[in-house]
Amino acid sequence: MGASGIVAQIILLRELMVSFLGNELVLGIILANWLILEATGSYLVGRAVCRRLQAFRPFLITQLLFSLALPAAIYLARVFKTIVLLAPGEAVGFIPILTASFLILLPVAIPHGALFTFGSRLYRSGVRDSGTSPASSIGWVYVLETLGSILGGLLLTFLLIQRLHSFTITLGISLINTLISLILLWPHPQQPPEQLNRAPQGDWPAWALRGFCLFLTVAYALLLFSPLTDRIHLSSIRTQWKGLDLLHSENSIYGNITVTGKEGQTTFFTDGVPAVTVPVPDIAAIEDFVHFPMLLHPQPETVLIVGGGAGGMIREVLKHPVRSIDYVELDPLLLTLIERHGSPLTERELSDQRVQIHYTDGRLFLTRTEKRFDLVLIGLGYPQELQTNRLYSREFFTTAKEKMRPQGMIALSLPGSQTYLGEELRKLNGSLLHTLERVFARVRVVPGDENLYIAGDSPELMRVDSAEMARRLAARRVRTSLVRPPYIEYRLQPQWLESYERAVKSLPRRINSDFRPLAVFYSLSYWNALFSPYLKGIFSWFEEARLYTIALVIAAATLVILVVYTLRPANRGTPLPYAIATTGFCGMVFDLAVIFTFQTLFGYLYYQIGLLVTVFMAGAALNSLLATRRLERMKSPATPFLISELCLVSFSILLPFVFIIPSRSLEQPIVYLLLYALFLSMSFTSGALTGLQFPLATRLHLEGASRARSIRRVKRERGAAFDAQQGEQLAAVTHTAGLLYASDLLGGYLGGLIGGVLLLPILGLKHSCFILAMIKGSSLLLNLQHTLRTGKRR
Repeated sequence: MGASGIVAQIILLRELMVSFLGNELVLGIILANWLILEATGSYLVGRAVCRRLQAFRPFLITQLLFSLALPAAIYLARVFKTIVLLAPGEAVGFIPILTASFLILLPVAIPHGALFTFGSRLYRSGVRDSGTSPASSIGWVYVLETLGSILGGLLLTFLLIQRLHSFTITLGISLINTLISLILLWPHPQQPPEQLNRAPQGDWPAWALRGFCLFLTVAYALLLFSPLTDRIHLSSIRTQWKGLDLLHSENSIYGNITVTGKEGQTTFFTDGVPAVTVPVPDIAAIEDFVHFPMLLHPQPETVLIVGGGAGGMIREVLKHPVRSIDYVELDPLLLTLIERHGSPLTERELSDQRVQIHYTDGRLFLTRTEKRFDLVLIGLGYPQELQTNRLYSREFFTTAKEKMRPQGMIALSLPGSQTYLGEELRKLNGSLLHTLERVFARVRVVPGDENLYIAGDSPELMRVDSAEMARRLAARRVRTSLVRPPYIEYRLQPQWLESYERAVKSLPRRINSDFRPLAVFYSLSYWNALFSPYLKGIFSWFEEARLYTIALVIAAATLVILVVYTLRPANRGTPLPYAIATTGFCGMVFDLAVIFTFQTLFGYLYYQIGLLVTVFMAGAALNSLLATRRLERMKSPATPFLISELCLVSFSILLPFVFIIPSRSLEQPIVYLLLYALFLSMSFTSGALTGLQFPLATRLHLEGASRARSIRRVKRERGAAFDAQQGEQLAAVTHTAGLLYASDLLGGYLGGLIGGVLLLPILGLKHSCFILAMIKGSSLLLNLQHTLRTGKRR
C-alpha cells in the first residue's frame, strides 16, 4: 500500500505538471488535491466501515479499484486538454487546474486513503488473539506503510523513472496489487474469522471476486509484457500533443522532455514549457538578451551561460571575440535530444571548441569554479520556483560578483512592457532591481517587453551610449538581424527608462534572498494575474501578512478552541486530531525547508534530494516503530506525547539558526562534510519527531471519548459476527485510524500548499519556523489542558 501510493503520487504529479506547465503554485495545488482526497477516503470510509464488521471484501474491492484507476488516471492526465478543446502548451488558470487535477486524482487517491483504514481494521482482526493492543495494530500499519513508501520512492527515483515510461510503471503497480489480492483471497485454514474466505457452495460474491481478481491479474500481465503498453503510451502522448508531430518523449530524473515538429520547426519542451526552437529560434529575444550586455562590455572574453544556451544564444555570443564559453545545463537529456533532433545551428554551437558544457547545477558550478568571467548570462526566465530563485537571490549575485573579472557584468531578463507595468510586474521587477542594487555598484536597465538588467561595478557600464555600442558592433564585425544601430538607439531612448523608473523606483525596497524568496511569490502573483485575476485579493492579503498578524490569528484560534473544549464534557471530543494535523503541517514545511536550504548551499542535486526525503521518512518509520513496540508497556502515553509536542516547538525555533551558514564556508572540506552530515541529521530528526506522535495519538484516542461513541455505534449493528467487546475494539480501531490518518494528511495538504507557496517566500525561513513553533505551541497548550482535565497524568 505504501509503495503503491508513493509511486502513484509521484507519477501523477509529473504527468500533471507537464499538462499544466507547472510552477510552484501548480505543484502545490496538485499535491494538495492528492492529500485532501486521501484524507477524505481515510475518514469517510472509516466512518462507513464502522457500521459493518466485515471489512475483508471491501478492502480487496478497494485495492482492485485503485489498480484499475491508476493507469486510467495516467491516460486522462495526458488527454484531458484535448477533451476540453485546449491546445498543447496552452496555459490555464487556478480554477481549471484545481478542478481538473481533483477529478483526475479522485478515483486513485480516495481508494488509496481508504486502504489505510481498512488495513488497520484487518490487521487488528488478525492479531487480536496475540495480545497486541488496538493502538499497536494501527501503529504497525503506519510503520509498514511508511517503510513501503521508502522502498517505493527509492525504486522509482533511482531505478524506474529513467528506464520505464509511466504506463509500464503503473501497470506493474496494478499487477502487484491484484497479485496480492489474489493471494489474500486464496483460502488457508489459519486465516482469522473476518478474513476467512473459503467460498462455500452458493457463496457467489466470493467466487465472483476471486474470478474478477484473476481476470485483472491476467489482463495486467498480458498488457505489461506485450507491445500494447507501448502503443497505449505513444497514443496518449500523440493525443496530448495533438496538432504537432511527435518526434520523441522521454523522462529524465529532472522532468519530461518532449520533442515536436511542425512546418520545419522543431521545439523541445521541458515539462510542457517550450525551451528550445530550431532551426529558426526567437531571433529578436535572443539578440536582445545577448548583444546588449556583450556590447556594453569593452572586451568580453570569458562568458558563463546558465541555462538556455543551445538554440541560438551560444551562436550569438560566438559572434563576438570571446575566448571561452562555459555553458551550464542541469539536464543532460535535453542536450542529448538536441544533438539527435537538432539542426546545423545547434550542431555548430555544441561542437565549437570554445564551448565547454557542464551538466550540473548553475549555482553549484559558480561556487566551485576557479574561473573568472567577463559576463554571466542567466537564461532561465523569471523565478517561478524555489529552485530557480536560487539564481536570482542576493546571495547568488554576491557569489557571481566574486567570480567576475574587474569589469565583469551579470545579465538577466524579466517580463516587462513599454506601455504599462501591472502591479504584479512592478513588484517583481522592483524586487530584483533592488536586490541587484544591494550587491552591485551599478545596474543598467534596458526596458522593453522583456526588461533587460545588466549589473556590475565598472563605471563604464553606465557611460556607454548607443553610439559607442554601434561602434563596437561594427569594430567586432558582428552580423545581426535585429540589433543594429537604429534599433540600439531606439531601445536606449530616455523616455523608456523614465517610464520604467516612475513605475518601479517608488516601490519599497524588498530584497530577494535565499531565505526569503520574495521573487517566487511575485512571479506566482504575476502568473495568477494572467490566468486567475479573480484571486488577486488573496495574494494581496498574503503579501501584506506580517509575523505579528499571523501570531494574533493563531492566538485567537487557540483561545476559541480552548474555550470550546473547556465547555464540552471531558469525554466528548479531544484535541488529538488538531495535534496530528499541525504535526503533519509542520512535517511538510520542515521537509520543504531542509530541501530548500540544502539546494541553496549545495546546489540542485537530484539524488541528494532523494536521499534527504528518504532520510526524513526513515526517521518517521524508525520512531514510529520504536513507539509502537513500547505502546503496550506504557501506563499512559500522555506524558511522552506532550514531550514530543514540546520537542517540535523547540525544533521549530532552532531550525533556522542551524542553517544560516555562509555558502563560502563550503569551500573547506571539513566544513562541507560537517554541514552535509548536519543536513542529514536535521532531516532525520524532523522525520523522527513527526513519526513519533502517530502511535502515541492512537493509544490516547482509543482511551478517550471516541470509545463511547464507538460502543454506541456497535450496539446499533445488526448481525454482528463477533461479541460486543471484539466489535467495540474493531469499531474503535477503524474510527481512530481513519480520523487520525486523515488529520495527518490534511496537515500535510495545508503545509504543502501554504508553506511552499506563501510562508517561505513571504515570511522567509526564520519567521516561517517561528510560525510553526506558535502553531505547535497552541497544540501543546490544548493537549496539556485536555490531559489535566481527564486526569491522564502519569
